[in-house]
Amino acid sequence: MDKRLSEFQKLLDIMDELRVKCPWDSKQTNDSLRTLTIEEVYELADAVINANDNEIKKELGDILLHIVFYAKIGEENKTFDIYDVIKSINEKLIYRHPHIFSDVKVNTAKDVEENWERLKLKEGKKKTVLGGIPNSLPAMVKAHRIQDKARGVGFDWDEKEQVWDKVLEEYKELMAEVKSADEEKIEAEFGDFLFSVINAARLYGINPENALEKTNIKFIKRFNYLEQHTITVGKDLKDMSLDEMNTIWEEAKKKI
Repeated sequence: MDKRLSEFQKLLDIMDELRVKCPWDSKQTNDSLRTLTIEEVYELADAVINANDNEIKKELGDILLHIVFYAKIGEENKTFDIYDVIKSINEKLIYRHPHIFSDVKVNTAKDVEENWERLKLKEGKKKTVLGGIPNSLPAMVKAHRIQDKARGVGFDWDEKEQVWDKVLEEYKELMAEVKSADEEKIEAEFGDFLFSVINAARLYGINPENALEKTNIKFIKRFNYLEQHTITVGKDLKDMSLDEMNTIWEEAKKKI
């Protein structure tokens, strides 16, 4: 047997045993696993951001365990099992890649994505272009996904440079509402402005979630430098002026 299949079978056997013999594993349900699964996906995202291959490997193993866990619960409920899970994704991949497994012709990755979206629409009579986007997705990820799906059916700028006029338009509208001091309207315009910035990122091949997270990490490192520096010289950030903090911040920018 292929060593990959052998190890996968071993994982299935371990899960069978855990469900019978382990007090914790035996009481888990789909609902109890849900938050743990979300946590595991975020841990994988951290490993990817940090480009840590060893951690990516470990986190993928944790997620694979969760997949097997859900499949085992499905098997116990007599609704589906791991065979059905794998068979379903195999069939979906073949169906959605007719340029590989059939005679459909494509020239670019964009052609593939657009064809993928068209095929998804055909799979369900009531399915809409933006259907299937999870409601619980973080807002920035959701916005990026919405725009990507709309692009898949041709709803997009002819030239990516055109998006900057939209960003500027939304910025001006936001500034106008800031002057009005109407919090509800400011919030609405701020949302429109952020949506347009996310759209610009997409058009330039930048994943806004990844970009923002890298900035978060950079800010944390620089702020930690600022904080550590003040501790070293016996000061407290709360007692420092903004100018004093900015001087150290500029030092941090040169080093980090």
